[in-house]
Amino acid sequence: MFVAAVTSGLVLGGMYALIAMGLTLQYGVARIMNLAHGELMIAAAFAALWLFSSAAVNPLLGLLLVVPAAFAISWAIYRLLLTPLVRRAPNRDALEVDSILATFGMLFVIQGVMLVMFGGAYYSYSFLAFPVTIAGATVAANRLLALAFAAVIGLGLYLYLTRTRLGTAVRAVAVDPNSAPLVAIDVRATAALAFAFGGALVAAGGVLVSMFLTFNANIGVVFTMKALIVVIMGGVGNLLGCLLAGLILGLAETFVATFVDPGLTLATTYALFLIILLVRPQGLFGTASR
Repeated sequence: MFVAAVTSGLVLGGMYALIAMGLTLQYGVARIMNLAHGELMIAAAFAALWLFSSAAVNPLLGLLLVVPAAFAISWAIYRLLLTPLVRRAPNRDALEVDSILATFGMLFVIQGVMLVMFGGAYYSYSFLAFPVTIAGATVAANRLLALAFAAVIGLGLYLYLTRTRLGTAVRAVAVDPNSAPLVAIDVRATAALAFAFGGALVAAGGVLVSMFLTFNANIGVVFTMKALIVVIMGGVGNLLGCLLAGLILGLAETFVATFVDPGLTLATTYALFLIILLVRPQGLFGTASR
């Protein structure tokens, strides 16, 4: 039972980390607090479901369709909806407030479209649901595959941000957007790119989650809140912090659900969040502001 709990916790934590990495890119670089983040994830899950049930497209192949589409849609959202807010905002703090209001409205638009198309029923599909035995514990193969793909995607993002010129530009804008233009970095274009990458990451998370979780059109806000908690726990803009905080959260929820009471998982999430806010307000890997 212990090994099964650890494995399930790592899978859940890996999904949390992947989703939160997308949000930390959007907030840390573009300074957009995207409250519709979870809705895009659920939209990607429904897209994977539709591709699998109507066209028999393997969800892993569906990643090749859903993720680029999410990238393009997120880029268009930034350019058409959020760029006017960026232009009129006197500073990044004002932009953050405006983006909260704009994406809060966008949340209900996306959720409403999904409710019209799919209703409020819960959906799932069977893909690689056969059991795999690891150290005496039985785990569904689709969960292990989701964890593996989340790890590969997260590693790819880390290497992109640390080993490429464009990734360096993204990190420079996150650290100091006022000084970035001095080294010929287009801040708005880089912010749009980071926002689009964030949308692509959460869409990948949605496709992977759809392989083993039951979902409906109303639960996107749950994942948005979990992503916000992970981002703040790990330190805003810090990918390593997102990874560690996501794993901690996933393991804590799974252990409480397995060995204590499933009804206490939400309380455990917020208890951890409050403890870290009290001990390290800047997050596990964040830097204290002066």
